[in-house]
Amino acid sequence: MSENKPRIAQKQPYRADLEENRNYAWCACGRSKKQPFCDGSHKGTGFQPVIFKVEKSGEYWLCGCKHTKGQPFCDGTHKTL
Repeated sequence: MSENKPRIAQKQPYRADLEENRNYAWCACGRSKKQPFCDGSHKGTGFQPVIFKVEKSGEYWLCGCKHTKGQPFCDGTHKTL
């Protein structure tokens, strides 16, 4: 059941308050019910979550369309979909 493109969860970024030095798992497949974070829904799709940390606690904008080139952060790609 492998797909070559992720599902678009939404065509705008998710605002997230993130803590420095904490591991996060960003959903790369678009199937998670806990967007923008992974809930394991990628199993069997060929996608894997993107594990990341931020260096400074604060507000971040995480990609909702799942097509950003700067995973997991929004780069505006949703405006072209």
